[in-house]
Amino acid sequence: MKSIYIIGALKNRTIPHLANQIEKLGIEAFDSWQSPGPDADIYLKKYEKLRGRNHLQAMKGYAAQQIFQFDKNHLDRCDAAVLVMPAGKSGHLELGYTIGRGKPGFILFDREPRKYDIMHLFATDIFYSTKDLLKQLKKLKEKNNGRSR
Repeated sequence: MKSIYIIGALKNRTIPHLANQIEKLGIEAFDSWQSPGPDADIYLKKYEKLRGRNHLQAMKGYAAQQIFQFDKNHLDRCDAAVLVMPAGKSGHLELGYTIGRGKPGFILFDREPRKYDIMHLFATDIFYSTKDLLKQLKKLKEKNNGRSR
C-alpha cells in the first residue's frame, strides 16, 4: 500500500493531522481536497446562484466538473481510502466508489455513532481509534511489500 485517500468533511480539521500520522508510516496520505477551506461548497453555491444557475446547471458547469475530476483522479490513483466520521453523503459516495473498484475502504469513527447504519458493513473494516487504524494500515503496507509478519 503506497497511498490512501482520506475522505471526510471540509469542516473536519482533524484530517490533516491524520494525514501526517499516516505519512509517518511511509504511506502517502492524500487530503489536498481540504485546501480550499471549510466553506468551499458554500462559496461555490453562492457563486453559481449569482450567475443565475440552478443546481443541475452548476453540477454541469466548469467549476464543479474540475473539482469532481480532481477528486476522482486521486480516488482512482490511491490504493485505499479512509472515511473519517462524521461525514456526509459525498464522503459515503466516495467510499462506496472506492470499494466498488475493489480497493480497501475503511471507516474511522471519533466515537460510537448514535445511529447504527448497517450499510457501513460495506467497509473493509471499521475503527474507533486512530491508533488501531494506523496499526492496520502498517500491517497492510508490510503485507503488500512482501514482509508480512
